[in-house]
Amino acid sequence: MKEQNILILALLMFASSTTLSAESGAVDFLRSTGKIYSVIAVIVVVLIGIAIFLYRIDNKLTKLENQINNEQ
Repeated sequence: MKEQNILILALLMFASSTTLSAESGAVDFLRSTGKIYSVIAVIVVVLIGIAIFLYRIDNKLTKLENQINNEQ
């Protein structure tokens, strides 16, 4: 299950990087004004938040599965 989370996170990171590279004019503008670091920081924070969310959901599901298996 955790391998799937890592795969999803890697795909999201790849998708966001290809989106930024596709719009080189926008990236050049953001880089020249110094705002590219803000954009990258926001993307990283969002992806870390998603990863933490998926990790917590995985742990909760594992606990529930163990409870169900112990009751039977």
